[in-house]
Amino acid sequence: MLKEISIAAAVAMTALSSTAAIAADEYNVSSGLTAASAPLALHGVDTVAFINTGNRIQGAAKFTAVHDGVAYYFSTQENLDTFNAAPERYIPQNGGFCTFGVSVGKKFDGDPRWADVHDGKLYVFLSEAIFNAYLKDPEGTIAKAEDNWKQIRSTAASEL
Repeated sequence: MLKEISIAAAVAMTALSSTAAIAADEYNVSSGLTAASAPLALHGVDTVAFINTGNRIQGAAKFTAVHDGVAYYFSTQENLDTFNAAPERYIPQNGGFCTFGVSVGKKFDGDPRWADVHDGKLYVFLSEAIFNAYLKDPEGTIAKAEDNWKQIRSTAASEL
């Protein structure tokens, strides 16, 4: 009985510690947890494949990395290893929230169907219309988003 309580306590502590980074909506993730006890980022799309090849390839749970309390799926072991070697290079900018939204001080869903790799960094957007607005001034939108992200990163989306 004592062993079961210790295991349950360890599982609870792991779940709490792995989600601490997202408590204030610092990352755009799906609701619920993956088998890795962390919420899923980028709708499960393989971020390494996207950045390196421009292809939106759905990842698989068997190739999961958890970085900063967030789970990322990959389509191959090679992509998982690439991510693990340099995760900061592959995580979506602005916590995976819509870059245009962040540029105006909001946290909207970032949908990988509407995304851009700009200067080797992945930016995601809410919708086709928002993505098209971004395309009119990518550098300006990114600069505004970078400035705003510093201010809103740890603010809950519901408070913006």
